[in-house]
Amino acid sequence: MITFFLVGLTVHIVFFLSIFDIYFTSPLVHGMPPHATLLPPPASRLILIVADGLRADSLFMPLHNGSSRTPYLRSIIEEKGTWGVSHTRVPTESRPGHVALIAGFYEDVSAVAKGWKENPVEFDSVFNQSRRTWCWGSPDILPMFAKGASGDHVYTHTYPAEEEDFASTDASRLDTWVFTQVKSFFHSAKSNSSLKAYLLEDKNVFFLHLLGIDTNGHAHRPMSQQYLNNIGLVDSGVAEVVSIIEEFFNYDGRTAYVFTSDHGMTNWGSHGAGHPSETLTPLVVWGAGVQTAQRATDPQPYIDEYLQDWKLEEIRRVDVNQADIATLMASLIGIPIPVNSVGVLPLPYLNNTDHFKAQSMYTNALQVLEQFKIKMSQRKDTTLSFFFTPYQLLTDQLDCLDLNHLLKLVRLSFVSHQVSLCQSLISHALEGLVYYHTYDRFFLGCSVVLGFVGWTSYVVLLILKTHASLIRNPSILRQVRIPNHTLARVFMCLAVAIVAFLLVQKSPMTYYIYCLLPVPVWYSVLKESGTLTDLIHSAPSLPLWKCLSYFLLVALGVELLVVSFFHRAMLTLGLAVLSLWPFVCGIFGRSKLRSLSWFFSCLCLAVFPLMPVMGRESNIHLMLHVVVCAYVPFLTHSSLQQKQGLPLLNQIISWTTLASSLLVPLLSSTRLFHRLLSILLSLTATYLLLSTGSEALFPPALSWLMYVWINIEQEAMLAQGVPGRQELSTIDFSANIDISKIRQLKLDDIRRSYFFVFFIITAFFGTGNIASINSFDPTSVYCFLTVFNPFIMGGLMMWKVIIPFIIVMCTFETIQVVTQLSSRSLFLIVLVISDLMALHFFFLVQDYGSWLDIGTSISHYVIVMSMTIFLMLLSVVTHTFTSQRLALWRRPKIHFP
Repeated sequence: MITFFLVGLTVHIVFFLSIFDIYFTSPLVHGMPPHATLLPPPASRLILIVADGLRADSLFMPLHNGSSRTPYLRSIIEEKGTWGVSHTRVPTESRPGHVALIAGFYEDVSAVAKGWKENPVEFDSVFNQSRRTWCWGSPDILPMFAKGASGDHVYTHTYPAEEEDFASTDASRLDTWVFTQVKSFFHSAKSNSSLKAYLLEDKNVFFLHLLGIDTNGHAHRPMSQQYLNNIGLVDSGVAEVVSIIEEFFNYDGRTAYVFTSDHGMTNWGSHGAGHPSETLTPLVVWGAGVQTAQRATDPQPYIDEYLQDWKLEEIRRVDVNQADIATLMASLIGIPIPVNSVGVLPLPYLNNTDHFKAQSMYTNALQVLEQFKIKMSQRKDTTLSFFFTPYQLLTDQLDCLDLNHLLKLVRLSFVSHQVSLCQSLISHALEGLVYYHTYDRFFLGCSVVLGFVGWTSYVVLLILKTHASLIRNPSILRQVRIPNHTLARVFMCLAVAIVAFLLVQKSPMTYYIYCLLPVPVWYSVLKESGTLTDLIHSAPSLPLWKCLSYFLLVALGVELLVVSFFHRAMLTLGLAVLSLWPFVCGIFGRSKLRSLSWFFSCLCLAVFPLMPVMGRESNIHLMLHVVVCAYVPFLTHSSLQQKQGLPLLNQIISWTTLASSLLVPLLSSTRLFHRLLSILLSLTATYLLLSTGSEALFPPALSWLMYVWINIEQEAMLAQGVPGRQELSTIDFSANIDISKIRQLKLDDIRRSYFFVFFIITAFFGTGNIASINSFDPTSVYCFLTVFNPFIMGGLMMWKVIIPFIIVMCTFETIQVVTQLSSRSLFLIVLVISDLMALHFFFLVQDYGSWLDIGTSISHYVIVMSMTIFLMLLSVVTHTFTSQRLALWRRPKIHFP
């Protein structure tokens, strides 16, 4: 059992990690020379202002009386600058948003997972290419650009991390701190000759990171007065800083300004997914080299209704992709475009000669083509020549195009032809980068699928061999069985051939794991071919119609679970169908009360997926604890609303409850009812502290259904003629299992295993779509902490997710005891069902369409694979949780004469 557990865990970890090599590898390449426009730039310095978490509509939408809450930026849009919407990509988080803005490329999800503050892969940026960069703002954002820069020319000024407190009176003080520091910096530079000399040089960048809007949005929601007032404060702060900067540089007209946001925010105060409120961010650019406000063509090429709502339909709007902003900033101050940038220069923002625009586009094309050449060279070096297939569309174009001829077109001012040709080259080069980045995806995918199918086949054969009563025929077995030594030699030769092939192609080490794993798996499958022969021999004695109906129902059930990942309401449909099970299977006639209880508990739980995303005397002390924990969130949120901060007593109660939730149940009796009630009350107390609304009722509703399930499984066994029913009150988890009473698998055990998987998925999605980062709500953890800490907050939210899992797992452990079935046999069926779902999601993974679709398809596969691995580990934990008991003290035995 231990060997199988370790092997299964290893196989699933490999399958899980494969998705990162197939879809989550870094797109960056290195070794490209930088390219800059050789003509004199229009600006000597750049001011980049990023209002973290600012939605486009929050900035552009006028007030009801027709005025604006941002009068300064509104005047820039209407008179002095160019405006538009910057379209971000998921995940709409601060780190990838700033990487796109400043480095010009869209960071892959693995980089976000590997390092929140550190750089998993060093990259080039506008800051790195500048002469000097001064930054003010959050300690979560600024250090990663300073570390990635070559030399010591990026200077960061951050406030303490403790200042990012969601419970603070007003988070706008974070932005006030930035504005104050910037004003103090330029004031002190007037009397500091060396600093002033640095500031008067060209190619300097000043970065203001404003986190107050994002923090207020998380704490109070984007429609709150705190969020909206913070936007007004930013507007006045920008106006004051611009005035100070212009005065310092004696109004030389050589300063360019870029105001934008890294991501938006949903109405409920979260971000991370692809809703327009998160992906549409404002962009306002003005100053040196920037086109002033232009009258719009009628109509503008935007089919959305935002222009009418924003009252800006008469002013030309120029939308960009977020990565384009880095290219624009580099062009304005004449520095090389970041070598990893995939942005395309938005020409309508430039106010310069046609020759300058053409030269800038030529530089942009060279910079992107350098990445394409490096990527193609790397792929060619690691692929056998007769297997290598180049990206033909761009390869043919480069063969017939002389870049010197293109430069000549620039010098001859054939602007329109040259610009369109450069844009075509950039478009094809970006497609070629994706082509070579995903070059091995099909090959690796086939290897993983082959391993998947082999592993699932092996588990099925193992179930049939050890847990099913098949008719065995040794004579037939000897005739069809391949000798083990012959089989081993064949697979050994196959493994050597695979290794040789990968060595010649200089493949990464992980490729060896993915390609070699199917070899031992399929060797094990073919070794068990005799079991398949036994199944065929036993077929005449099996109720084939019943087998087919079971397998058909399970297949439909698996499809329902797959669809539930996209539409939570499918869980409601599933629970409604499950509620009819006792009436269909004849259990209602044996136990009307339990059947009705099952019916109503299923319908009660079915309500939760339709909601918005978002005992004994020994347990009296736990019930009191639940009451206290129900009051603590109310007291905490009341205190936060009154701007009094997080009460220390509440924080102590919350952390003590969390720490003791796994210990307290182990102090109770191991009898079934005592232990399950202790687990429920202890975990419910913690769940209440992490709840903000109706989801607090989910664990009791789930527990009611789980307890009914335990009872009704006994009736199901009696209905099938299985004797030996044991009263629940007499069952003790810690009692030694009578091996002689352990029975073989029956068809109904497939139904039990499917119920378990269904309830696990219901526990997962019952109160929200936690497959998305977007479902994270910081208010859920306010009883524990209010200072921003992504790891602790994420850990608390993960524990909230795990609590319903534990309830279902403990129930499944009880079902195994009640039905007198080996825990291994039921779990093997669960493993097959989970792997079928994982394989289904593997085929649904896509690298086309919207970024939300791509991210969602990948996250579903990761969730199912994580769930399979997690259940294997959690089964061990729940066994300990139900059967072990801690004795802190023992009552002395009294001897009577």
